[in-house]
Amino acid sequence: MPREIALHGVYLPSLTLLFLLALAGGWVLDRLAARLGLYQHAWHPVLLRVSLFTCLYGALALATYR
Repeated sequence: MPREIALHGVYLPSLTLLFLLALAGGWVLDRLAARLGLYQHAWHPVLLRVSLFTCLYGALALATYR
């Protein structure tokens, strides 16, 4: 993957695209976990959501730049 993506003449880092993909994937997993009732077993559901996003974003970045 290129290090920069041109969007209407503006160069954006490719991590921006990965951020948006992680955001969408995290939203889907969040809805799935909420529907299955997994958040009632979590000590702090918001912290779990943030850590889920962080893990997704890190995994996408490592897979891309490795």
